[in-house]
Amino acid sequence: MDETDSDVEELQRLLDSSLPHASEHLRSIVTPERTLTARQLCGVLTGMCTLSVATVTAGGAPRISAVDGHFLRGRWVFTTSGTAVKARHLRARPDVSVAHLRGDDLGVFTHGVAEFLSPDHPDWQPIEDHLVRHYGSSPTSWGEEIVYVRVRPQWMVAYAFDPGKLVGRTGGDD
Repeated sequence: MDETDSDVEELQRLLDSSLPHASEHLRSIVTPERTLTARQLCGVLTGMCTLSVATVTAGGAPRISAVDGHFLRGRWVFTTSGTAVKARHLRARPDVSVAHLRGDDLGVFTHGVAEFLSPDHPDWQPIEDHLVRHYGSSPTSWGEEIVYVRVRPQWMVAYAFDPGKLVGRTGGDD
């Protein structure tokens, strides 16, 4: 877990403020007994997590695709080709939704704004270091136009069917 105490506190504020603004239907499913604290969530979301990334076309039509996501410092990060449709959509319309699901055990739903990180961004190198440790090579070596995208979350809800079982299995305990 690479999150600082400040990262965890910020994420906890986001989680605490998001669920009350969810629909009645969602709140009937994501009850206080079936959610995770920020610290638990950071402990559970380690390694690569497959994300469904939702963007929209210029005409407002929804599009969804999957990416390798990494939860770093309380935010989702992923790379993709700069020529990918999702990259084009996010450059033009940076509002994005991402979801990570693990069967019925875990669901993390995030709405936010995509930000493209370049090597001169102060957070780029720690992200690059993490990705190289995970993959054994830099994503920049995978193609000519690889982009690094981080989701600046504005709303996030974490559902865990059995938080104790999930946290105990992953070591993401408080």
